Amino acid sequence: MRLEDLKLPEPVERTLTGFIEAARTVLGEELRAIVLYGSAAEGRLRKTSDVNVIVVLSAFDASIVDGLREPLRTAHAAVALEAMFLLESEIASAVEAFAVKFADVLQRRLVLFGDDPFVGMAPSRGAEITRLRQVVLNLVLRLRQRYLLRSLRAEQAAALVADTAGPIRTCAEALLELEGKPAPSPKEALERVAKELPDAGWDEVLKNMSQARETGELPSEVAANTVLRLLELATAIQRRAEALRQDER
Repeated sequence: MRLEDLKLPEPVERTLTGFIEAARTVLGEELRAIVLYGSAAEGRLRKTSDVNVIVVLSAFDASIVDGLREPLRTAHAAVALEAMFLLESEIASAVEAFAVKFADVLQRRLVLFGDDPFVGMAPSRGAEITRLRQVVLNLVLRLRQRYLLRSLRAEQAAALVADTAGPIRTCAEALLELEGKPAPSPKEALERVAKELPDAGWDEVLKNMSQARETGELPSEVAANTVLRLLELATAIQRRAEALRQDER
């Protein structure tokens, strides 16, 4: 698949093309690959989505990479481009250390330049469980704090809901994969996890989350409550991640 086949919004495709050209010009032989991952790699960007790329380098030489500062700043401002700069020699360690993130990269990626650096890569099961526990606990702790900071203002609560969508879906996908019942997508994974909970109303919660992600807005009467329900959902994922750890012992 090529970048143009994703049918991304025109500003995103134009900005990505410009960034790739700048990276090739500036980095020269130091550049090994540029990989698009996440929702953009599926052609499913939403209003609040970042555009995520991994730039794989043979070395990080400030005298060379400095030339990419302005193109990166421009792309970040234009379409929220987030670039990870990863050395070839760090790939295996990164896949193991950040197992949840790279499990997503391994499933949803498009190589925009160079050879695919992730062919044959996979984190160990132990690393995936450990990292899932870390990520989901961090998500729970952050949601508690940000609920108190942001829930008085509907627009801030809606932004928090939108920001939570990607991480909580990724955690749900990783959980189901580790439990041996993978879902076709992160969104469907979260839907499955929610449906297994005893409390009702999850369809509405997930609908509100999608609305916040797509529009950046929620009605004032539901924004704060949606944050609390997502905290409840994240806590349920946390409990199941801890159970996986116990099963491995």
